[in-house]
Amino acid sequence: MALRVVGAGLGRTGTHSLKLALEQLLGGPCYHMSELIEREDDTAVWAAAVNGEEVDWAGFLSGFTATVDWPACAFWEQIAAAHPDAVIVLSMRESPKAWADSFERTIAQALQKPVPPEDEAWAERRRMVISMIESTFTPDWRDRDGAIAGYTRHVERVRTTVPPGRLVEYRAGDGWEPLCAALGLEIPEEPFPHTNTTADFRATSNLD
Repeated sequence: MALRVVGAGLGRTGTHSLKLALEQLLGGPCYHMSELIEREDDTAVWAAAVNGEEVDWAGFLSGFTATVDWPACAFWEQIAAAHPDAVIVLSMRESPKAWADSFERTIAQALQKPVPPEDEAWAERRRMVISMIESTFTPDWRDRDGAIAGYTRHVERVRTTVPPGRLVEYRAGDGWEPLCAALGLEIPEEPFPHTNTTADFRATSNLD
């Protein structure tokens, strides 16, 4: 199984809904942060990537048809190079401000929440994620203006790096059409998934 979609969009750009949609379209699993939580051994692989070590992306992701969200979006260029036939999907919010509003109330708070001392796997995963965000996104992620600047740089990097024929710019609410057009698939009759809202994330992460 080879990747058909490489997600270059940051977390909180509708990536969980996109994950479910791609799984339905492609008939196989999509790697998302939720997979990392379920696959504890993967943390070491992502940590190696953060440290600049070479990763066999084709082998590591061989059981998946797509990637979205962190940590994969931090290494979208390397993953795309290992899968030259994959479509690259840049998921975005309607504006950098809208993204920051969601990021501040979800991921940023979750990464600063105390970790239960008995949960070493959680602690190790969070150390990796923070290191990844600071080295590949921005060390100023705790600061709103710094996070917005990082988001803007990331979007522009993808736009100026990926050939237009390979890139799909995708905003939450675009539905099935852009994905199906890029992948040559029929549009499903079912409604497009809508999951993991800010309220959902906060409830799941016990942030309220």
